[in-house]
Amino acid sequence: MNKSRRVWVIATVVYALFFSWYTSFGGPLTDVEIDRYMARISANPGSSPETIEMMRRFMEEDSGDDFVMINLIELHEQPLVIEGVRPGETSEEVLAKYMQYMSPALFSRASHPVLIGRAANQAMDLMNAPGMKHWTTGAAMRYRSRRDMLEITMNPEFRSSHQFKVAAMAKTIAFPIDPWFHLGDPRLLLALLLAFIAAALSRRSA
Repeated sequence: MNKSRRVWVIATVVYALFFSWYTSFGGPLTDVEIDRYMARISANPGSSPETIEMMRRFMEEDSGDDFVMINLIELHEQPLVIEGVRPGETSEEVLAKYMQYMSPALFSRASHPVLIGRAANQAMDLMNAPGMKHWTTGAAMRYRSRRDMLEITMNPEFRSSHQFKVAAMAKTIAFPIDPWFHLGDPRLLLALLLAFIAAALSRRSA
């Protein structure tokens, strides 16, 4: 195998590995999976009938593809005092404790923010939304699949870290969008980058 061909083979293998990790191939949630997840949700004393019904609909309408969770967050000026929160810590520092579990759990399942930033002003357009004027942060979190999100949030480690989210946030809104589209899909960007590098190396070796 000459050098040029070897470059293209390596680029193809790298892309195939990334694509297989980043893409959900499991399809929509099966009835067996839904029943298993619903049993765990129903066993949670904090699950209201409305929450149980909402989660069942979320699973039954699964497309099997990735989706994005839109998040609006307002942090407490001072975090709630709970076990694990030290005096003088800010809400941002307490939220970082929540992310100590979430960040590696998200990355391991090819889930990550696609947009995040601090609010530049209060809400500039409100309709029938009292108390929703002020926010601290906006974010959009990409999940590889609904199955991945459920596995992340039903892990016992999530429950122990979730208390820090509650202590840090004064209020939050989160809702999923699916289907969704954006021009910066890493699969497309990596394909273009690898093709450019492989073409440049092949030209140089030639």
